[in-house]
Amino acid sequence: MADMTVDQGERLRRPAGVRSIRLGDTTVSYVPDGDVRLRPLDGLPDSTGEVWAAHPEYLDAGGHLVGSVGSLLVEHGDRALLIDAGFGPRSHAAPAGPLATIRGGALPDGLARLGRAPEDIEAVAFTHLHADHLGWAALPAPGGDQPLFAHADYLVSAPEWEQRDLADEQVAALAPRVRTITDGQEVFPGVRVRILPGHTPGHAEYVITGGGRRLIAFGDTAHSPIQIDHPDWSSGFDHDLTRTAEHRRRLVAELAEPGTIGFGVHFADVVFGHVRRGGSGPAWQPLDA
Repeated sequence: MADMTVDQGERLRRPAGVRSIRLGDTTVSYVPDGDVRLRPLDGLPDSTGEVWAAHPEYLDAGGHLVGSVGSLLVEHGDRALLIDAGFGPRSHAAPAGPLATIRGGALPDGLARLGRAPEDIEAVAFTHLHADHLGWAALPAPGGDQPLFAHADYLVSAPEWEQRDLADEQVAALAPRVRTITDGQEVFPGVRVRILPGHTPGHAEYVITGGGRRLIAFGDTAHSPIQIDHPDWSSGFDHDLTRTAEHRRRLVAELAEPGTIGFGVHFADVVFGHVRRGGSGPAWQPLDA
């Protein structure tokens, strides 16, 4: 922890708020929806009690790993794209397993803080079809019978959609608006999808370029910044632990390249960052505009 500042330690124990960075003519903003708490030894099964005892900065007072739940807003001129749609206006607690608690509901307020209304969003691009990424696109918004983004296109990687759970009511609710996308496709100005199975059969990442930099929105390839130091640690939610770890190792190397920024949607209050390797502190270094 030699390089860990008090501020960064505090940030690892709280979910993220609204944060924005500029990539040339494009603005990317984290839009919070809520937070998630994980049981660390179940959430990251290859970790140990000794590791967490040595790094209490990642855990809340109850011993849970703190994470964020939300979306990435991408703005280019008057146009707006949303990557993932949070958990929606609800909460859930699990008595056992990786997940302890999760709650959503704040996303509309976050959009409003950024000067955007739901009808401004032309498309929602999903990294994958888990409930904490579908929320506001699949569930009725409070006071109505339609999802918040019912007018937008829903972009899902073709292999993810082909292997969807047909019994999942939230996934079924997306169907009328789904448009499948393929690896390498540009889905918005300066935004390309890359499909890298592992966390799910068709998990997608989004690479956003502008101003001589690129941002990789890597979805659930990593759930916590501690995985940047331990890329072999796959999560208890991963579909293919080995494949996800292989990709995570490549991703960590990529995030250490000049001009490359990462976006971890579930990373506490350090969602934007870059990788610094070989130092005495954590590899994930938060980046704020």
